[in-house]
Amino acid sequence: MLPYAAYLRVYEPLNAFPEQDRLAWARYAQNPERPRRAGALEVEHEESVRRILRVPPFPAPSAESRNAYLRRVDDVLYVCPWQSRLRSWLAFATFRGSMPVKLADRFVPTSVAERTADEFDAFKRGEPSLRMHIRTSTWHVPTPWFVPFDSAERWLVLRGEESEGITMAPARNMLYVTSMAQARKRVARALVVIRRHVGEVDTLTDVEDVGRWLEEFHPHSLVELDYGGLVHLMDDETLQADQSVAELAAALTGLDNGQEELAFAMYQRVILRWRSIQSLESAN
Repeated sequence: MLPYAAYLRVYEPLNAFPEQDRLAWARYAQNPERPRRAGALEVEHEESVRRILRVPPFPAPSAESRNAYLRRVDDVLYVCPWQSRLRSWLAFATFRGSMPVKLADRFVPTSVAERTADEFDAFKRGEPSLRMHIRTSTWHVPTPWFVPFDSAERWLVLRGEESEGITMAPARNMLYVTSMAQARKRVARALVVIRRHVGEVDTLTDVEDVGRWLEEFHPHSLVELDYGGLVHLMDDETLQADQSVAELAAALTGLDNGQEELAFAMYQRVILRWRSIQSLESAN
């Protein structure tokens, strides 16, 4: 079973990478044994489960993953590296910082946690950037993640099939894909509207964070929102009815046009939909 997580990914064009990485990813794209999109999440999940079930557990891989998600559009190869080691380090640091040390030690022994932290510190000293191509959210899609997209960019798959630009999407999947230029434009517009009509609120901070993250990548990249394992919490009818991107866009437009009741209604639809799904985390 896939973990109940959604993913926000950036795919950079091959020419955005250093020469050594370009050669490696070009060879990777031709490798018939690389994980395909239909099974990539399962592969990632299985690797993490094996690490955690070891005695003692391994919070992060011993080496960085050589896998990536790939897209090819108009003969241009776009690459989104898994970065499993970096993502694990950052997730483990967040985990350790979110609970008392004594409680955290029950999950991962102190010696293992300290070794993991030392390895991460050593990595950071030799790496000027901790830029991640993939952001992960468990049990829900954060509202700001919908901002970079348009409703016309939705890809809903209720059975395994192959579509242009998407390589063998897994059965039952929901995702959005857009250009970096469009993503940045929509985020910038949302920030203007929120500042003008709402002011300094948590939502503004969260949208600003998404905007800063997108600015770290090549301007000709692609941005993807993948519902990932969250589709297992939603039946076909619920997936088909999910118009979170369109509703949030309508809320922003209504706010900018002085239609406050419409804006509030559309925003509440998004919030309540994902609040009900997120509540399943604590359900028996």
